[in-house]
Amino acid sequence: MSTSVVKNPKIVSPEEWLAARNELLAKEKQLTRERDALAAQRRRMPWMVVEKAYEFEAPWGKVSLLDLFEGRRQLIIYRAFFEPGVFGWPEHACRGCSLGADQVAHLAHLNARDTTLAYASRAVQKDIERLKARMGWEMPWYTITDSFDTDFGVDEWHGHNVFFHDGERVFRTYFVNSRGDEAMGTTWSYLDVTPLGRQETWEDSPEGYPQTTPYKWWNWHDNYDAETSPDPKWVDITTDPEGAASRRRDAEAKGCSCA
Repeated sequence: MSTSVVKNPKIVSPEEWLAARNELLAKEKQLTRERDALAAQRRRMPWMVVEKAYEFEAPWGKVSLLDLFEGRRQLIIYRAFFEPGVFGWPEHACRGCSLGADQVAHLAHLNARDTTLAYASRAVQKDIERLKARMGWEMPWYTITDSFDTDFGVDEWHGHNVFFHDGERVFRTYFVNSRGDEAMGTTWSYLDVTPLGRQETWEDSPEGYPQTTPYKWWNWHDNYDAETSPDPKWVDITTDPEGAASRRRDAEAKGCSCA
């Protein structure tokens, strides 16, 4: 650990701190609006037809690119470097790719938005399964068997390719690599690079794109397929924060431990 001395910023009063925080908040909000506008432009990018029939190896055998969608409309494939010649082999994958894999949010939330995330490497399946078990990773991870990595710009460097399928036709819709990959990992970062986006009504999307009320689709990752809903007497903080706070205060006043 470094022992260098850190020069502290100016120490101020609570009022001065709040003023500085509000000044920065205005810039942060502007950045958020610009990021939303960029995502809206991304949803309007032209698509490229994938003409070649790519083939991957799964734990159960050979699969096509279309199979990787797992029945959903959108697919994000991250090319991870795990193969002979990569630093860390055979115990580990690339350190950067592994750091990224540790950031991946629970896949149920992506799946609920008709989106599949998959990893792909050139290592064989027995090595991939061993690595996943060691590191505690659960994303589907396939073996590249042809020119997929070369054709999609990830033969010498990592990157996320985004695809959409309409029936049997598959389209490449987006690609991000280098420092753009640093932001990936959250449900939101993945959805923001897909052609359908977060699919919420506040988004600026082309006419006819699927959209639902913000927050309403959010769920526990083990509850998306449940038939029953949470007890309606409890107010959801994401849809009614004031009501949730009031209900919580009432519960505390009555000595209830419910949340």
